[in-house]
Amino acid sequence: MLRNKDILDEKNKLLRKKSEEVTFPMSKEDLDTIDKMIEYLKNSQIEELAEKYNLRPGMGMAAIQLGIPKRYFTVVYEIEKGKFDTYIIINPKITSTSSEKIYVEDGEGCLSVNRETEGIVPRFARITVEAYDIYGNKIKLRVREDLAIAFQHEIDHLNGILFTDHIDPKNPFKDHDKYRAI
Repeated sequence: MLRNKDILDEKNKLLRKKSEEVTFPMSKEDLDTIDKMIEYLKNSQIEELAEKYNLRPGMGMAAIQLGIPKRYFTVVYEIEKGKFDTYIIINPKITSTSSEKIYVEDGEGCLSVNRETEGIVPRFARITVEAYDIYGNKIKLRVREDLAIAFQHEIDHLNGILFTDHIDPKNPFKDHDKYRAI
């Protein structure tokens, strides 16, 4: 089972590395890692388990956050209390975006950033992503709102970018009136 200590902190230079494409078939090690990522994310969103195991709540995790520089991530999205949609995204490419941009009103967070961070992170409200499933089959997903933000956040990780890089240090709430808060 993954613990908070297994997740790299933002000070770790590996988080700035651009991850490598995954080759198929995927290794047993990578498939096991994906299972552990999903378990952590699910447990971290169930209050009693998060408390019991001292897990920071998270919706997504990229392999690089565990020190694995490969282009895959998981998103576990709670659709209703205790029910989750799980996404396993391998070698993603954003193929289209909306013109509308949004941001998380309470601020974006990250399992690798263990500090309060003020400011807005403009993200596309809707994106289309082409990627692969664990068997190497091509998939195409159109995601919006919270999911679109989570996908963009995790794709940034694969490119060595942290959400804090998008915040203007001189004016953290710059242009907030140009985007929709969610």
